[in-house]
This record gives sequence, structure tokens and C-alpha cells, in this order.
Amino acid sequence: MNLPATGRRVLISGASRGLGRALAQAFAENGDRVAVHYGSREEEARATLASLKGEGHALVGGDLSDPSGAADVAGRSATALGGLDVLVNNAAVNLPHPLADTSYEDWAALWQRHVSVNLLATANLSHLAARRMIDQGTGGRIVNIGSRGAFRGEPDHPAYGATKAAVHALGQSLAVSLAPYGIAVASVAPGFFETERVAHRLSGDEGAAIRAQSPFGRAGTADEIAAAVLWLASPVAEWASGTVLDLNGASHLRT
Repeated sequence: MNLPATGRRVLISGASRGLGRALAQAFAENGDRVAVHYGSREEEARATLASLKGEGHALVGGDLSDPSGAADVAGRSATALGGLDVLVNNAAVNLPHPLADTSYEDWAALWQRHVSVNLLATANLSHLAARRMIDQGTGGRIVNIGSRGAFRGEPDHPAYGATKAAVHALGQSLAVSLAPYGIAVASVAPGFFETERVAHRLSGDEGAAIRAQSPFGRAGTADEIAAAVLWLASPVAEWASGTVLDLNGASHLRT
């Protein structure tokens, strides 16, 4: 398969800010063209687009929790870029719902929301992108943003932990089924990393406790996660297909 190392056509879901913005910037810096997806934060997504190095990038809004919305996002991204070579499934929700403090109505609604965005949108975008990669005949890459929470448990965010575990399993299933087409699929499982959305948690006692989770004594950065994703999406990372790469600064070790 002839997957290029640069100049690729990359769709990043949930790229308006935080890790999504860091991912878009990393691929653009690599010389790739990026479709910046956003759900509701158009202004922030436009700021991401404006920050990207190079030309030929695109802004694509849409509701990924709706299968037709996912199809629209994939279609407009492929049209804007002239095809798709890389998909990064980054869009996610993470809303608290500890069982003892959550009504059944809220519990059911929040589980549905997490499943629709974190799992089903990932599955649907993966299908839509992979079929285009198959038709193009040049191979491709799919990288899923999972979570450390899939392994250690998330008592206040159980639907988040469960859907991220499912995303890891989905990636491994697709790694096997898509390998004959030269499409490698991998996931990353980050621990806590700093973005503007969670920066307030890094002050005071809570911040000290978060930094103490890692023997390095700090939180991760979005740029560190983006660098790992960029490598997994590269031509040389084909043999890493099926992996779930821990990126948590030794804060949670598994065998």
C-alpha cells in the first residue's frame, strides 16, 4: 500500500479545542491537510483552523451522535480534502453521573449520550472513512482516543469508562478486519492531561493529587498525546495495528 508520510487527508473529530486542536496542529505541522470537525463550538473550531500551518484545510460542523450527521461529516470532509487517508476519532463527552447521586432518568439519558457520541459515532465514522480508504486502494490509518479510565474504573463517570473500553475493543476488531486493505487501526489510552477545559482542576489540593498520580509528578500535555497519535498514523507504524497505547506517565500500570 502507498500511504504517504505527509500530504495526507486527515479527518479529526472534535477538533475545536483541547486535544483536538493539538492533534490538528500536529498533523498540519507534518504537512498534512486537516478537516477540523466541531459539534457546537464553531468559533473555537475556526480558531483551530486559523492556527494550522499550510493550506487546504477545511472546517466541518455536524452532529456525530446522529448516524446521518456522521455520514454528512465524513462526506463533506472527503469532498473538501479530495479523499481520506487518516481518521482520528477524538470527539467525546464526559459528564459526571455517580450512581448514588443520579436519578434513574438522568442516568439513562447520560448513558445514552455517552454511547451515542463516544462509541457509536466512533464506529460510524470508522466505517465511513474505512470504506473510502478501501475504495482508494492506498491503505490508511484510524486512531481512536480512548482512556486510562477504561482500565482503572471511573466511579463518577461509569459510562465514560465503559464506552472508552468499548472503543479499545472496537479498534482491535477493526485492526484485524481492515489489515488486508492496508488500513492499520490503533488506540491511545491517555491518563490525565492538561487542557483549558480541565486546567482549573490543577490548582490547590486537587491539582497536587492529580500530579501525584504519576511518579513524574506532573500531568500530561495535549502535545504529548498528539505526538503519539501522529506516529500511530504514520506509514512506519503499521505493525502497531491493534495496539492500545498507554499514555499516562506510569500512573496506572497494567499487564
